[in-house]
Amino acid sequence: MKRIYLVMLAMLFTAAAFAQIEAPVKWSYAAKKISATEAVVLVKATIEPGWHIYSQNLKDGGPVATSFTFTPAKNYTAMGKPAEPKAITKYEDSFKMNVSYFENSVVFQQKVKLKGAGATTVKGKVEYMTCNDRKCLPPDEVEFSVSVK
Repeated sequence: MKRIYLVMLAMLFTAAAFAQIEAPVKWSYAAKKISATEAVVLVKATIEPGWHIYSQNLKDGGPVATSFTFTPAKNYTAMGKPAEPKAITKYEDSFKMNVSYFENSVVFQQKVKLKGAGATTVKGKVEYMTCNDRKCLPPDEVEFSVSVK
């Protein structure tokens, strides 16, 4: 009887080892100062082959659009909405509509107005949804912090 429990326990651990969380998108962040009072925060998504993330500019009724929230701070102000490159736009049968998305990698650029001399840290979060040709993962949020020197 003890042996049966040990075998079942070993099978459970083996199954758990193969059930890994999928994370097809990796995020990286940087900033560059463009003047004494302005900087650009760069938010890059590196996307595994076969997967894609969606544009910020989607109609209602489809996938979750990528969105950014910048934490309010006294030493910077986000200027407008993050810029994004031209997206791929195609009809997706799963949403019964045209959607815009990015494959491989994409860099979003957010201009910020600096309100003082010295280093500043821009903080925020990005919410996104990723899909491939078989499935979509639930929307995810990633917090970030970028130093502007």
